[in-house]
Amino acid sequence: MWQGREALLVAITGDLDLDNVAPLDETLRKAAEDGVARVVVDLSAVTFADSAAVNVLLQAHTALGPALRLATPSAVLERLFTLTGLDTVLPLHDSVTKALDAEPSAPLGTDGGDREG
Repeated sequence: MWQGREALLVAITGDLDLDNVAPLDETLRKAAEDGVARVVVDLSAVTFADSAAVNVLLQAHTALGPALRLATPSAVLERLFTLTGLDTVLPLHDSVTKALDAEPSAPLGTDGGDREG
């Protein structure tokens, strides 16, 4: 995890499931409470995710709004997001740098993001 004045970067590795999603949930809730301008979650090293992880990400999306940016989802998460339609709801970016630099926008796949929808 890295935090600057206006941004928080959280890198997740391994499984993201009911047994270990609480620290991410707590971090994202605190970021929302603190009014962090940009919160980037690097998902490139996630090997598994379940509904608890999806729930935390959706709650964070609601709480943080355009401040939340998800970066480089792993193949596992790409598939999960595509199958559930979350790729049109959650703010996905191709890299951490693009996520940090992105202007707040509508969900990707609608009218302005890094990926084709």
